[in-house]
Amino acid sequence: MSESIVNFLSTWGTAMYILSPVFLGIGIIIFTYYKIKLASTKTFKDKYDLVSKKEYGFLLSAHFSIAAAIFFICNTYEAEGLNHSFLWFWIRLFISLCIGVLYGYVALLMLKFYYPTQQAKRLKVYRYEPRVNPKTGNTMKLLSEEEEDAYLDEGMQAEEDVFSVDYDVWIDVETGDTHIEKYEGRLHAMECDRCGFQTLRLEKEEITQEVTENQEGELIKHYKCSYCKRIKRRTVKLSKQKSASDFKLTETTQFVEDPLNDGPRVVLVKVDIHTSGGEIKNFEFQNVNEAQKFLKEFDLSKLEEDVV
Repeated sequence: MSESIVNFLSTWGTAMYILSPVFLGIGIIIFTYYKIKLASTKTFKDKYDLVSKKEYGFLLSAHFSIAAAIFFICNTYEAEGLNHSFLWFWIRLFISLCIGVLYGYVALLMLKFYYPTQQAKRLKVYRYEPRVNPKTGNTMKLLSEEEEDAYLDEGMQAEEDVFSVDYDVWIDVETGDTHIEKYEGRLHAMECDRCGFQTLRLEKEEITQEVTENQEGELIKHYKCSYCKRIKRRTVKLSKQKSASDFKLTETTQFVEDPLNDGPRVVLVKVDIHTSGGEIKNFEFQNVNEAQKFLKEFDLSKLEEDVV
C-alpha cells in the first residue's frame, strides 16, 4: 500500500479509538443527567411534565450517541488486517455501519412501541399519587369530575368541555385548602388570543376552490371560542392528491364488583382510535358519560390538526 493510504488508515484508527469512548460517554452523560434531573424534581406535577415532555428526547439522544459509539468501536476491530488488504477497511466500515444503524433502529422501535406503555404507567402514578398540603402536612383528596366544577372558573370549565385541558383539583378536607393542576386534554384546541383559554376549536370547513389535476385547492377553516365566542378564520391550501383517513372506534369497559351494590360498576372506560395509517390513539375516562360525550364530539381531523 502507498504511504498516503497507510497514513490515512493510521489517522482513521486513532480517530475511532478517540471517538468511540467520547460518544459512549456522551450517551451515558445524557442518560445520567436526565435521571438526576428527574430525581431532583420535587413535585409530582413537575415530574409528570418532565417525563411527558422531555424524557423521550433525552432517551433518543442517549441511544443515538450509543449507536454512534458502537459504529466507532466496530471500526477498530481487527486493525491488523488493514496491513494486508485495503479492502478490509471497506468491509469493516460497511459492517460497522450496519451494526450501528441496527442498534439505533431497534432503540427507535422500542421507544415507539414499548416505551409509551411504560411511560403511561409512570405518568399515572405521578398524576394520581396523593398530594400533601405543604401548609399542614395533611394528605389531600382528589375530587371527581362532578365535584371539581365548584372550584373551577367558567373558563377552566369551558376548556374541559372541549377536552383541550384537564384539571385536577386536590382538597385538604380538614382545612379546605385546594390545589389545582393543569394537564393537556385529549383533543387539540388552540389558545384563544382574546380570552387566553384553550377553547378555540374548529367549527366548520368551507372549500372555496376545488382541487383539480392542474392546480391546488383552497379551504377556509372557521374557528370559534366556546368561552368568549371569538371567531377566527384560516386559509389552507389543498394538495392535488389527497387521501381520506378511515378509522374505527372500539370501546372496552372494565368492571369490578362493588360490595355496596348487587352488580358490577364501571371503573374505567377505554377508547382506541385506529387510523388507516396504522396510528393508534388511546383515551381513558372515569365514567361512561365522559366517554359518550367525547365520542359525540370527536372528529379525526381535529385530533390530527396542528395549527400554528
